[in-house]
Amino acid sequence: MAGEAVGIERWRVAVPVDVLTETVIARPSDQVAAYAGNPDNAPEWYENITSVRWRTEPPLGVGSKLDLVATFMGRTLSYTYAVVEYGPERMVMRTEQGPFPMETTYTWAGLDATHTRMTLRNRGEPSGFAKVAAPMMAAAMRRANTKDLARLKRLLEAGRG
Repeated sequence: MAGEAVGIERWRVAVPVDVLTETVIARPSDQVAAYAGNPDNAPEWYENITSVRWRTEPPLGVGSKLDLVATFMGRTLSYTYAVVEYGPERMVMRTEQGPFPMETTYTWAGLDATHTRMTLRNRGEPSGFAKVAAPMMAAAMRRANTKDLARLKRLLEAGRG
């Protein structure tokens, strides 16, 4: 229990990389959540994610584990994410393995019957050289996330997903 509290507290303090982006998608929130929250769809709307492999059996839920491979700032990065929170309005994943601790949070809020505000937040604490480059990483992450949410919006509003 004590170790669990320490782990939780680590994510409540300020971290060097904390990027929040959002968009409004003209689709009901349950449809946006179903598509965006499905890891198998990530390579379609995330420009930098090249593959997703389930470590645990679907369906997705708290405790699910996924291996993701991405390209970012000219490097190939491999992460193992664990889903630590999952519901119709929010999903939180944290790295168990990867270049640095990262937490990714999706939220889906219905604005009305046909519009959803989706937020994407990435927080992490790089170490070593990456710690020095944290401001540059945050800026690159913000650009990538903005593009990814725009791509997701285009796909969903075109009837995909």
